[in-house]
Amino acid sequence: MLDIKYIIANLDEVRAKTAKRGAEFDFDTLAKLDAERKKLQALNDELKNEKNKISKEIGRIRQEGGDISEIQEKMRKDGEEIDANDKAMADILEKMNEMLYTLPNLVKDEIPVGKDETENVLFRTWGEPRKFSFEPKAHWDIAEGLKMLDFERGTKIAKSRFTAYTGMGAKLERALINFMLDTHAKRGYTEVLAPYLVNAQAMTGTGQLPKFEEELFKCERDGLYLIPTAEVSVTNLYSGEILSEADLPIRHCSYSACFRREAGSHGKDVRGLIRQHQFNKVELVKITAPEDSENELMELLDSAENILRLLGLPYRVMTLCSGDVGFSSAKTYDIEVWLPSADTYREISSCSTFVDFQARRASIRFRRKDGKKVEFAHTLNGSGLAVGRTFLAVLENYQNEDGTVTVPEALRPYLGGIEKITL
Repeated sequence: MLDIKYIIANLDEVRAKTAKRGAEFDFDTLAKLDAERKKLQALNDELKNEKNKISKEIGRIRQEGGDISEIQEKMRKDGEEIDANDKAMADILEKMNEMLYTLPNLVKDEIPVGKDETENVLFRTWGEPRKFSFEPKAHWDIAEGLKMLDFERGTKIAKSRFTAYTGMGAKLERALINFMLDTHAKRGYTEVLAPYLVNAQAMTGTGQLPKFEEELFKCERDGLYLIPTAEVSVTNLYSGEILSEADLPIRHCSYSACFRREAGSHGKDVRGLIRQHQFNKVELVKITAPEDSENELMELLDSAENILRLLGLPYRVMTLCSGDVGFSSAKTYDIEVWLPSADTYREISSCSTFVDFQARRASIRFRRKDGKKVEFAHTLNGSGLAVGRTFLAVLENYQNEDGTVTVPEALRPYLGGIEKITL
């Protein structure tokens, strides 16, 4: 959420940055509501001053033995007007907050301006795609040949885009999760295992509600939502709290299952693991002081890239343009891993800084060391990594002509020393 005072004071800038996203927002109505609220507040201040004067006057008249009935009636009417104005201001604030919850974050000045993903800008690359002496297979063909994934039975017990991992498939998925968590822990991230079901307040805190409700799975009877990412539960662990500056930065890594309806994605990536309703992910979450957030973003990005480097998977990093940056983000880097079967790179992680946008919504603050100043923290997160997409990248990049898959060296200790996946 943006600061209403900042919006009103910098209306042209906020309009321009919102337009860079290609987003629409009724700033005129917001400004009109704010002006009306200020007018009512000024009127109430006057009425309250008048009530204070009348109160003193009543005391004087009583001492002199005079009639206070008329002046008391005036005081009563002023009180009723103040109450009415307070209610009107509360209604206005509710309308303004409803509007502000739908207004996206302001993009940082340095990110490229563009309409969509076609205008994202290359930041850096790592590794060279493998040159195959045979036609590389898609991950679903490799996995089915090795009895690692069962798409049909996953669909049978749920619906399309749910998959059952079997045999070495389940072991490889678990190995990747443990490898990622252990690697991030070595870099100073504290592991958290948080609930997969959260309330609406938590979803609102990180920006999923109210704008993206159609993307969420909801348990109607309990009023809880299945998380689309561990970002929601881990960030909101600190909602409503005032942290100590000495405790910052907070760095967490968290494994979770993630649940997404993928509304509007019909016909996209219908085969394989690219776009599932349920998938596993290791998330990196940070809470920092504002002056540290840029450096922490670069460290977070490197932590996510490090997983791919250790696995020997070629990738590139893209700086997202203004039209492709997510609703809550001020700046995002996407990491895209090389997939031989598609002869292209596909997203495997998004690393973002939200500055104080989420912290305002979730009321995550910290107190400076001097013990006086309290301000909003900055939040960051990124996938470290999406496990299913790492799984498929390993299968495709390490496949052999005979249908087997060579296990990357970094993963072998997590698979009992196995060097090759075979039937």
